[in-house]
Amino acid sequence: MNQMTLLRNPKQRKLLFSAGLSWMFDAMDVGMISFVVAALAKEWSLAPEQIGILTSINSVGMAVGAAAAGIMADRFGRKSVLLWTLLIFSAASGLSAFATGFAVLCVLRFITGFGLGGELPVASTLVSESMPAWERGRAVVLLESFWAVGWIASALIAFFVIPNHGWRIAFAIGAVPALYALYLRRAIDDSPRFAEIRKAPVSLRKRIAIVWSPEYRRSTIMLWILWFTVVFSYYGMFLWLPTVMVLKGFSLVRSFEYVLIMTLAQLPGYFTAAYFIEKFGRKFVLVLYLLLTAFSAAWFGNATSEGMLMAAGICLSFFNLGAWGGMYAYTPELYPTAIRSTGSGLATSFGRIGGIIAPLWVGVLVGRSVGIGSIFMIFFVTIIIGALAVLFLGKETKGTELV
Repeated sequence: MNQMTLLRNPKQRKLLFSAGLSWMFDAMDVGMISFVVAALAKEWSLAPEQIGILTSINSVGMAVGAAAAGIMADRFGRKSVLLWTLLIFSAASGLSAFATGFAVLCVLRFITGFGLGGELPVASTLVSESMPAWERGRAVVLLESFWAVGWIASALIAFFVIPNHGWRIAFAIGAVPALYALYLRRAIDDSPRFAEIRKAPVSLRKRIAIVWSPEYRRSTIMLWILWFTVVFSYYGMFLWLPTVMVLKGFSLVRSFEYVLIMTLAQLPGYFTAAYFIEKFGRKFVLVLYLLLTAFSAAWFGNATSEGMLMAAGICLSFFNLGAWGGMYAYTPELYPTAIRSTGSGLATSFGRIGGIIAPLWVGVLVGRSVGIGSIFMIFFVTIIIGALAVLFLGKETKGTELV
């Protein structure tokens, strides 16, 4: 079947773009905090350890939100939980513009993270359950590609807004998704598969027991390793990217410009992954793109010239975000409908612990004058572990029907 079939089906196209825009807003907020931190480090004279705390607190909220929203989506439906998470994160993001100090901003970023972390696994589950088997993986990867659009938007805001109008205006823009939620309420329907099992809900205790039952234990272990290693490396590298560029001798504005260019490479990374995932399978895409991400990380950390930094950063964005698309497509396919959001949410939540640890850990290492090259070599090893987990513990789900 033609790979663009899902874009010709009006109902599926509407769902993909509606959920995709909410995904874009999530990415815009996550991207903005990485740029805002670089500006705040100068304005508030933040130590590297404080930068690590500010970026990690968002992931603490995401870890809690992913588990809570996943559990609730299997009980109350994908659509309603998606709307609530969107409202929570946009309200908290807008209020961040009025933060009066470091502690207040940390609290607001935790709440923002709760909404962000909850929205992502629920949206991917909703799209996965609403698409036919032959294009399900491609649809979820294309959904994930909206993340790149959000990062590009955040980089543009950072380049044009923050230097001239300050970081508070950037956060105020993050309140816009609250208005979008009103449209989303009428634009999409709940998952047809969830509607089938809604009248016979499974208790939370039983759902968790099934996730860790012998039938699903291997997949659960693999997903938890995969999510932890990918999230650990992503948030350790990308939230520090503008700051790393400054540490390598670029001005703040110049670093924003370079990060914007590198971020543009995310889109072809997603599109190639979307093509390969239905042609060669989930495991192929994940293993290949993770391995190439690892080598790109080692290259970036040890780059010594402007050209090398740019080339390595482009490759890092291309392969890392392609792997993210494959991971979001793969995760919900490994569980049955009754526990799909719970299993996906718990795996995502465990992975977010990596997003908590990595920025803090990078802050500590930078504060102790550990070289950027050494830090990125640790990310290299971490990503390799994730690729090996998929290779040896994962099972192929390409073309299989959801149960």
